[in-house]
Amino acid sequence: MSHLSLPLHCNQCEQTAHGTACEINGRAGVCGKDIDIQSLEEILLYGVKGMAAYAHHARRLGKHSEEVSAFIEEALFATMTNVNFDVPTMLEFVLECGKQNLTVMRLLQEGHIENFGQPEPASVMCGTQEGPGILVTGHDLLDLMNLLKQCEGTNVKVYTHGEMLPGHMYPKLHNHPNLAGHFGGPWQKQKVEFEQFPGAIVGTTNCVLIPKDSYKDRMFTTRATAVPGATRLTTDDFSEVIAKAKECQPCKQALTQEITVGFHESVILSKAPEIVEAVKAGQISRFFVIGGCDGAEPGRNYYSDYAAGTPDDSFILTLGCGKYRIMDHDYGTHLELPRLMDMGQCNDAYGAIKVAVELAKVFECGVNDLPLTIVLSWFEQKAVAVLLTLLSLGVKNITIGPAAPAFISPNVFKILQENYGLRLTGDAKADLELALA
Repeated sequence: MSHLSLPLHCNQCEQTAHGTACEINGRAGVCGKDIDIQSLEEILLYGVKGMAAYAHHARRLGKHSEEVSAFIEEALFATMTNVNFDVPTMLEFVLECGKQNLTVMRLLQEGHIENFGQPEPASVMCGTQEGPGILVTGHDLLDLMNLLKQCEGTNVKVYTHGEMLPGHMYPKLHNHPNLAGHFGGPWQKQKVEFEQFPGAIVGTTNCVLIPKDSYKDRMFTTRATAVPGATRLTTDDFSEVIAKAKECQPCKQALTQEITVGFHESVILSKAPEIVEAVKAGQISRFFVIGGCDGAEPGRNYYSDYAAGTPDDSFILTLGCGKYRIMDHDYGTHLELPRLMDMGQCNDAYGAIKVAVELAKVFECGVNDLPLTIVLSWFEQKAVAVLLTLLSLGVKNITIGPAAPAFISPNVFKILQENYGLRLTGDAKADLELALA
């Protein structure tokens, strides 16, 4: 996770250290490398891990880039012992990771659309219906599709959880007769929500927690995803999951609310001319991108407070599990559109970037000149990859939080501040006033 910073071992002086000087190289930081090189290496490693996850999702959908694979190899090589001691060069690798990740996210979006249909707004019922059920969490929509196909002809109902919620914006998934709705919230509430859900549970990707004894015997994971006590599936055969769902206690009829998802970039950009005219006419004060990776540590109420304070003539675009921090508030509508628009998973960050780039073209200005504020919550490797993509595009004045990860050294953070205006979250009200000034 992004808050970890592990000690490294120096092959030259045979000592393991955190921030001590190498006896041979005599430089502060982990042995043989100064603290800023160490920081940039860790940023690169986390970014490459996040990008590799996106690339894995894309490959499963038939999308692959040899250029991206070659970069991953070179980037990992650059972090080896006694290869790169130069801060500017390592910073180049960090930004190139962001550039390559943009390609990966584009391929992933293309794979989603080709396999599951053109995204569109969709109403999703939350809660459960009567009968046997399966709850699917994670990000892998192909797993969801394969499971739905294998449930055809049965009375087993499938529910999305966490980052699977945006799957409902794809017609081939949303319209499947066995997809019943959505249950639960973000990843960190799994141990409570999975215990409450009586049926089988499938974890498809990252953002899965070690299960409690109360439900581990009815939990399954796919491929690289694995947790103690659950059954790991190595193929696309979900027959064990379906059989378990039929054995488990059935779900009860307990519907809670109806929500709307599916404001994909194609949906928003189809209204680009109207958006431009509304901005020029003073009808839209600002766009806020508020989202990212959610977490359980203190300080994340910042995002709900920030979103709740946005002006009534502004729009909020959200994506990732960070949406759960802000989606319970009633933001109302503006210009006959909901003020809060869910653009999808963290995997769909390419869409938010494309909206900004395309609107800048229509306005004939740079992205940084748009009435746009980006406020990101971050937690793990995919969030790092997305942030690097934004920086590689020259996007400035991004706010991140709730705290800087331990692997960013003070000097590296200073470089990012001076070159990109990157800043940490502070007081929600004060930060919002600054954005609107």
